Amino acid sequence: MSESTPDAPARADIRDGIDTSKPHSARFWNYFVGGKDNYEVDREIGDQIKEIFPGLVGVAVTSRHFLGRAVRYVAGEQGIRQFLDVGTGLPTADNTHEVAQRVAPDARIVYVDNDPIVLAHASALLTSTREGRTAYLDADLYDPESVLSAAAGTLDFSRPVSLMILNTLGHVAEYEQARDLIRRYMAGLPSGSHLVVSDGTATSEGMIAASEAYNKSGAVPYYVRKAEEIAGLFDGLDLVEPGIVRVTDWRPELGETARPAVPVDAYGGVGRKP
Repeated sequence: MSESTPDAPARADIRDGIDTSKPHSARFWNYFVGGKDNYEVDREIGDQIKEIFPGLVGVAVTSRHFLGRAVRYVAGEQGIRQFLDVGTGLPTADNTHEVAQRVAPDARIVYVDNDPIVLAHASALLTSTREGRTAYLDADLYDPESVLSAAAGTLDFSRPVSLMILNTLGHVAEYEQARDLIRRYMAGLPSGSHLVVSDGTATSEGMIAASEAYNKSGAVPYYVRKAEEIAGLFDGLDLVEPGIVRVTDWRPELGETARPAVPVDAYGGVGRKP
């Protein structure tokens, strides 16, 4: 079963609103993970940044692997059957609903974004097992209360939910605002809910230089933060072992491929609401 908001604009109208004159974070990331939903302007800045810092490709790929491991943990070991994925970006392989429903076919997932190009690809996201449910909301990261209210049409907030915010909070310029957003989202979720976060980090000169180059490109800026600041987003939650670590080091699985030879500049973790 699948669904979308009834007032979602027509696909053609959405495409008309897509700006291809400037790089776009979702398309840029899509290019780095080997996708085809990007334009020349995205590939140009992508290639420039590869010259500055080739390691960013590893950040993109391993962050995606982290998503899969975190979802498998939350669904498989913690029995969570509901997911709220905020700032979902463009669909690639192994989206949240695909990973969750392989573990638990009855899992329910709500994707949240308000970007025209992501909405244009919503039909690729709106798939589900017969037992489960997948929905897409055109809503704003900065309005947690409205997001939670709309998501209640699909999710049961009397039961635990896993809030997924991956490679998204870097777009929030002020760190305290990012912390406040997490607090507001988690305040609307019951005890036993989980938070999954990862973001690029200012843990090497190359990553800092890549971020600066990207921010000068005209795209919506992305701010890399200290690893300690990523950890601060989990205040008040019980951290799942091994805590806030590089995404490659969070419960790596036997036989996992594409693990970079050098440390990646992205940290993440999982926390549980007491």
